[in-house]
Amino acid sequence: MEEKRYNLLLGAVRALSAQMALQIRANQVLYLEDSVEMEKEPEQILKTVFGYDSFRPMQKEVIQNVLDGRDTLAVMPTGGGKSLCYQIPALMFSGMTVVVSPLIALMQDQVSQMEAYGVPAAVINSSLDWGTYRQTSEEIRRGKIKLLYVSPEGLSSRKIQDLLHSEGIHIDCITIDEAHCVSEWGHDFRPDYMEIAGIREQFHDAVCLALTATATKQVREDIIRHLHMENPQILISSFNRPNLHLEVQRKTNAFTQTRDYILERPEQSGIIYCFSRKQVDELTQALNDFGIRAINYHAGLSDDQRAANQNAFIQDKVNIIVATLAFGMGINKPDVRFVIHYNLPKSIEQYYQEIGRAGRDGLPGEALLLYTSADAHKIRYFFNEKENPENAERLLQGMLAYCESRTCRRHFLMSYFGEYYNPLSPGAVKPSCCCDICANPGGAIKAESYRGKKTRTYEKKKINATKPTPKAKIMPVDENDEEGQRIAQELRAWRKKTADEMNVPPYVIFGDKTLFDIAQKKPGSTRELMNCNGIGENKARSFGDSILRIVRG
Repeated sequence: MEEKRYNLLLGAVRALSAQMALQIRANQVLYLEDSVEMEKEPEQILKTVFGYDSFRPMQKEVIQNVLDGRDTLAVMPTGGGKSLCYQIPALMFSGMTVVVSPLIALMQDQVSQMEAYGVPAAVINSSLDWGTYRQTSEEIRRGKIKLLYVSPEGLSSRKIQDLLHSEGIHIDCITIDEAHCVSEWGHDFRPDYMEIAGIREQFHDAVCLALTATATKQVREDIIRHLHMENPQILISSFNRPNLHLEVQRKTNAFTQTRDYILERPEQSGIIYCFSRKQVDELTQALNDFGIRAINYHAGLSDDQRAANQNAFIQDKVNIIVATLAFGMGINKPDVRFVIHYNLPKSIEQYYQEIGRAGRDGLPGEALLLYTSADAHKIRYFFNEKENPENAERLLQGMLAYCESRTCRRHFLMSYFGEYYNPLSPGAVKPSCCCDICANPGGAIKAESYRGKKTRTYEKKKINATKPTPKAKIMPVDENDEEGQRIAQELRAWRKKTADEMNVPPYVIFGDKTLFDIAQKKPGSTRELMNCNGIGENKARSFGDSILRIVRG
């Protein structure tokens, strides 16, 4: 009986939430009609909607190609701003843009961010209840949605195809995110992506935009062929992430190395990748036993538990998440400060994509890989389950060469993707900030030595969390600027409280880069606030009074 009452209450709450979402979207459409559609240039939308003064490298070229109706393949690093390449054209097109993405959590995160900017967006996936699906479908039919996010398997379903072919619906653009998933030569091939080309044929007038962060020449050719792209423009951005420090350590005592690394970075968000579910669970438990709060994430958990753990991480309720290499997380969290690979990744492509989740906001990020050749044997053990073991070995060899390299790791990564890195060019980083090889002229892989016998059984005792020397916290506000420091701290607390009330990640309100810019500039009016990074008209309207109240003290 109690369970029945609970289910009835849960249903009522969901229905109320859906009604509130409809009202929010209705208000967003009015804003869109009054503001965005009046803008004729991408730069104007970039500023008024998203609050940015200038485009990142290659964004403008991709956007212009899409607006010109030319199929485009864009290869841009994680954190390079791929989303804006279809979001801005979507606001300029009269019809709807369909975005194909492989991960439910990532799609919902994108929708939350769009709603915060005042842009009407929706997602259709298997997690929706029937009532929400019907309401969302009705909004789409009425032309109230500018951006629709769907999974590749959802796109090929009969109900979504029927919906997209409804009278009055016009598709201007089909965007395929994580487009490398269409290639068997890539590191993350997904058969469902092979069905996208057939759907594309049903919408001949829609421009196709394929986006990926990692694509070798072979993978790029596969993307163009399998998606039936017509005379596409291929745009490849630099693979350089100057804010990301690269490090490889010889694995001696993996848990101790990981534990100390985390303790040196208090209050920073980090992702740890492990080889197996068992290892994820063991490491998560061991970290918690030592007083480091961490949560796990892998395919062996229920859908609800996975979603709850990921939400806890992106909403800053816990700083450390431990995940399997084999299961994509779709993290869109911009303030992840470090990524640790507890085991060897299967390929450079996989490694590059996963370390790209650190420092997406442009602030400093770190990537640590714990390396032992024994991990390669574990990876090879599963080769017989692959359709193409020769390709898997080729990818693995690239990863091994990276770990054993005695030259600049940044140069190695960029060379792998066909780009030359000139450390003397504009945008290059200081040798001490580049990688462990450049910081250590001897060129040897850094090894950590620890007392005691190496063992898989983790000692269960608390340690003094203040014993390791902490790294400097990411707070680019002058330490002599006491008022700026106060503003930053109060803004962080207010952002967390507001995000919890809205049930969204704190970065949906605004990211750390915006927080620090406000603390440094100390705006005294709404107009001055909109000169801060990431504050567009809708965010200034929604949060301006509260922000300015904190700035004034």
